[in-house]
Amino acid sequence: MAPRTATTQDDQPFDFNLDALQSEVDLTAWRVHWDGRRWTFAHMQALDVWALMEAAEGGDVTATIGILRAALGDEQWAEFRKIKLPQYKLKALFDGYRRHSGLEPGESGASAS
Repeated sequence: MAPRTATTQDDQPFDFNLDALQSEVDLTAWRVHWDGRRWTFAHMQALDVWALMEAAEGGDVTATIGILRAALGDEQWAEFRKIKLPQYKLKALFDGYRRHSGLEPGESGASAS
């Protein structure tokens, strides 16, 4: 029998309850048609910030790619990467994605507004 460890009940009030927080914006996914198929990007403000922060350490291009990768998810990302993507299309794609997510040029999805 494993030893039991006593835990104390947390019955004190919280200063801030992050569990109760809801988004103030509609987090509807963004759908894009490219290379004959539909791509679904999770809303930028719904992305997990930890992976985005790591990508941001690599500079702007790495951060952009990190955001798109997180937004598409592993399965779509693997397919997305098989298609050549010119820089002008990457810029238009990311600008449109930011607009969909309610962000102005220069703002990132990880900004604490």
